[in-house]
Amino acid sequence: MSSEQNPGQHDSIDESTDFWICATCAVEHSEREAVCTICADERQWVPREGQRWTTLAELRASATRVSVSELEPDLFGITSDPRVGIGQTSKLVRTDAGSVLWGPIGYVDDDAVARVRAVGEVVAIVASHPHMYGVQVEWSRALGGVPVLVAEADAHWVARTDPAITTWSGERELLPGVTLVQTGGHFPGSAVLHWAHGASGRGVLLSSDSIFANADRVSVSFMRSFPNPLPLSGAVAERVASRVTALEFDRLYGNFDTVIATDARAIVQRSAERHAAWTRGDFDHLT
Repeated sequence: MSSEQNPGQHDSIDESTDFWICATCAVEHSEREAVCTICADERQWVPREGQRWTTLAELRASATRVSVSELEPDLFGITSDPRVGIGQTSKLVRTDAGSVLWGPIGYVDDDAVARVRAVGEVVAIVASHPHMYGVQVEWSRALGGVPVLVAEADAHWVARTDPAITTWSGERELLPGVTLVQTGGHFPGSAVLHWAHGASGRGVLLSSDSIFANADRVSVSFMRSFPNPLPLSGAVAERVASRVTALEFDRLYGNFDTVIATDARAIVQRSAERHAAWTRGDFDHLT
């Protein structure tokens, strides 16, 4: 089910070139630098042909469009076609008290804002880690100055500042039943979003790639870098898992279209134990 109706008035997108978007990671920048510092880090990558920047106007000219689709009752996925940068699927959690936009994509236009507002008014925008910042400030402005929450430990990665940005750490309830939890691991400020009422009350974890939902749908991964495979230590994997297994959830959504439909809490625990065993060398006889 897609959100198609126009809910009425909203702020118009300013497509003047007053900020730049990295074509590789789709994170917004105030300045057009020689290289995107996020992509130059060992957890990401700069293309062989070098740094390339784009703008909202350029993306709009290439017929980029945004779709909003229902993943389950009160949870929506937001994608662009063609995908911009890393191409994550943003998540929109709806409650009676408002909605949270999780992991904003690297593109926004007036139609996208109308589709999101048709679901419900957004009260907070938050990304799990710097790779998922997208055009968070532009989303905030388009939605009327919605607060953008950035983990204090990762705030130095913000490349476009704005009064809407506020830092946080530890744990914060954004709405009744919707809680932001810092796990660390992939980045020191890496986070997950726990939605207690999701999955028909069994609980949902929006893990982005703080905890990565694998293609087999029965395991997860704990990595420092995904494109340049660098695993976290077993101790860190177990620490991350312990932060989330203290929560009640049955379903887990990653930062793309990946989902572990059921038994996700136990799967996270088993996967952390397996990760730790391999990094300790328990299975070296199999190599």
